[in-house]
Amino acid sequence: MSEGERTRVAIACQGGGSHTAFTAGVLKGLFREWDDADELVGISGTSGGAFNALAAWYGLVTADMERSIELLDALWEDLAADSVSDRLANNWVVGLSRIESSGFPAPQLSPYLTPGSTVGKNRIKRVLERHIDFDAVPDLCRRDTPELVVGTVNINAGIFETFTNEDVTPEAVLASAAVPHLFEAVEINGHYHWDGLFSQNPPIDDLMTVDADRKPDELWVIQVNPQEREGEPTSLEAIADRRNELSGNISLNQELRVIERVNEWVDAGHLPEGEFTRTEIHRIPMGRAYHCSTKVDRSPEFIQELTTLGERRAEEFRARL
Repeated sequence: MSEGERTRVAIACQGGGSHTAFTAGVLKGLFREWDDADELVGISGTSGGAFNALAAWYGLVTADMERSIELLDALWEDLAADSVSDRLANNWVVGLSRIESSGFPAPQLSPYLTPGSTVGKNRIKRVLERHIDFDAVPDLCRRDTPELVVGTVNINAGIFETFTNEDVTPEAVLASAAVPHLFEAVEINGHYHWDGLFSQNPPIDDLMTVDADRKPDELWVIQVNPQEREGEPTSLEAIADRRNELSGNISLNQELRVIERVNEWVDAGHLPEGEFTRTEIHRIPMGRAYHCSTKVDRSPEFIQELTTLGERRAEEFRARL
């Protein structure tokens, strides 16, 4: 990279339900102390990570990073369970999730048979549309603005499907967060879509397959699922926790391995010089383990704990660069 040239950065936000409040904290910390030598060229997200990616992107392209921080705060304030009835419902969902992970039989109904699915989906849509003018998104997607990528899985075709830039609609974001046992599938273009946790988590390939002058020099992955665990999970709860973490990391590690292999080929001189460049990978891990049931916990106290942890991890990451 020549002297004075800015470092192109892409950020990928992993999904993981309420745990992605951590991601909001990381983004806030990064944006608050953003280095002018870095240029954000893309941001992607899956499930809750898609909420964060969208809010961060929208604030940036309509104003600046300070506006992104404000939107992230406002979004999670609205998503948190603050009313008495919402807190009761939240406690019930978290408790039921913990019971299920412990192996005890619990009543289960299809989301197509419960009103909670529609209520929850409509609430998320209202929150998103309260802060994001989706009608304005196509005009905001310009050559000089970062790529925006949201991940889902196409149930009918059985393939990963991403929505980028002007195709990021409320339905696309809802589809990315449509956890199969909680929400009905979301129909887009004649196909049904589910939670992006079944797909690229988070989407990375779309951030890399861009014009050469927009390809990131560095990829920052905000990872909510622990990569490593000590010992052998033996209890049903420990097994459920680790299965949940592994399922969230499989596609991420596969996509990162592709980048690492290209880096190896570049270093070895196996690829045409100038056409292929290295992309440095940096992970920003949560670094703290929580029970898998807390991924549905929207209590304000827990959301604040995760956000604060994210800001701290962002500060530590900046110190390492």
